[in-house]
Amino acid sequence: MKALVTRVSEAEIIVNNTVISAVKEGVVVFLGVEKGDQDAQALNIAKKIANLRIFENEEGKLHYSVKEKGYEVLCISNFTLCAKIDKGRRPSFEQSMVKEEADKLFDNFTLLLEGQGLKVKKGVFGEHMDIKLNMDGPVNIIIENN
Repeated sequence: MKALVTRVSEAEIIVNNTVISAVKEGVVVFLGVEKGDQDAQALNIAKKIANLRIFENEEGKLHYSVKEKGYEVLCISNFTLCAKIDKGRRPSFEQSMVKEEADKLFDNFTLLLEGQGLKVKKGVFGEHMDIKLNMDGPVNIIIENN
């Protein structure tokens, strides 16, 4: 399981020309689910995201978490994070979990984030989404759980 956590001042997801989810200040989490991933890995990553200190204090130091600030989280399933590029130029997605299982684990992941006290919105699993981000920083953190 891999997560890319991006700090944003605002973000929105558009499907079929309709905004389906949007957040103001907070983080966008792109989550890649791999074969063999389970709820234990999802819980570990959810806890890390909730408590990751990526928002500045008055001195400009990364000191506050999304949970402490009361900001929102926008979760987006992103199987391309699981790409392997060891051979050739075309990414291989063989390590990505099959769609039905990944969809269930992604939904569980969002519930685990909510269980950490976070306000969570999400994209539509398996849909083509137009994603607009106003990145803040930029601050991007990769969390891997092997």
